[in-house]
Amino acid sequence: MRWLIVLLLICLIFNRAGDWLQKLGLGRLPGDVRFRIFGRQIFLPFASCILLSLVASGVMMVL
Repeated sequence: MRWLIVLLLICLIFNRAGDWLQKLGLGRLPGDVRFRIFGRQIFLPFASCILLSLVASGVMMVL
């Protein structure tokens, strides 16, 4: 349950910071999903979340 909440929070952060993160190349990976419902654009960054998780794990292993 805790990981589901963390995943939801990461998705919310990606939705708010989507334009800034696209400049870094995140949000356009093959596993990221964008769709439009009722005039609102929804962005689910599955691949970007996994990539950032791997980077964070690598940093924690080094430290």
